[in-house]
Amino acid sequence: MDLGNPLMTALVGLVVFYIGLKMFSGGMKSMGNMDHLQWFIASPVYMFIGGIVMTLLWQSSSLSTTAIIALVASGAVPLPAAVAAVLGANIGTTGTIWLAGFLVSDGMPKGDTLRIALAHSGANLFMAVMLLPWVHHIARFLTRF
Repeated sequence: MDLGNPLMTALVGLVVFYIGLKMFSGGMKSMGNMDHLQWFIASPVYMFIGGIVMTLLWQSSSLSTTAIIALVASGAVPLPAAVAAVLGANIGTTGTIWLAGFLVSDGMPKGDTLRIALAHSGANLFMAVMLLPWVHHIARFLTRF
């Protein structure tokens, strides 16, 4: 869709994206009780892996984080599991740069593309490894606000 002006096209795209996220969030909030997934939701490790997979499949950490926040707001997901899922979403978002690297380099990323992908993946992985053992403490801290 071309509106003639690139700035206007970008603005319309952002508005449509925002409306889509709001609608998605509303749908996630209405999911309500998910007792059949309690074994998965109760484990921060499973939620961490779920955050990675969800983001890899959707190719959007914004969409994953919106879903996680909506599920916490509806009471379906406890806060420690949500923190773990957001950490997983940060790992999953690195899949985008690897995919772009494969497409740009016609195979395995090389040179600067490889270095950027490694830096992005390494920083997010380091952060997740350092914070994942502390998700319960982080959640307890966040409940103060």
